[in-house]
Amino acid sequence: MRILFQGDSITDGGRDRNDPRKIGWGYALYASRFIKERHPDMEFDFLNFGISGNKTDDLVGRWTTDCIEWQPDVVSIMIGVNDTWHHCDRRDWLPNEVFEANYRNILERVKNETNAKIIMLEQYLLPSEDKDYFREDIDPKIMITRKLAREYADVYVPMDGLFAAACIDHTSLWWSVDAVHPNNNGCALIARHYADAFDVVLSKMN
Repeated sequence: MRILFQGDSITDGGRDRNDPRKIGWGYALYASRFIKERHPDMEFDFLNFGISGNKTDDLVGRWTTDCIEWQPDVVSIMIGVNDTWHHCDRRDWLPNEVFEANYRNILERVKNETNAKIIMLEQYLLPSEDKDYFREDIDPKIMITRKLAREYADVYVPMDGLFAAACIDHTSLWWSVDAVHPNNNGCALIARHYADAFDVVLSKMN
């Protein structure tokens, strides 16, 4: 079974850009381990095409070569925080309708040009005094992501809410150094929810 991870630096995890099967040290690595532990009798081909700094328009531009041509059985997408972050200095926020159109484009292509199941992982922001103002833009875009998930996703992983819950017992620094990029604890948290999502997808395939 071919599982393709797609997204920005959170997914990238320092992967080898020359070999998508060298999936880096981030949540994709943890998720692949959890999935293999749960399903030792299955054969998996894990591919990571996350690229640090990417936004939704970057995924649109490379979707043929970095998704469609690989014909995955499962494609997961976590994208969106940079659509906010890259506009934060001037607060010249990307119009929500542009964000939605970009994201819808790649989801439509998965539905129309592959047989892949779709796992969507919500963009997130942990509590952080220096980034709390991102909320004025990221919150409506999270709502758009959730709307698109209702239309396209086979499973949705609400990471913004899940991290909010996780920050009750631990501070943001337990999970991330900057409220966005996960450390080992954060990667493991994402990966556990990812593995749960994969199990749901697998049940839909059987």
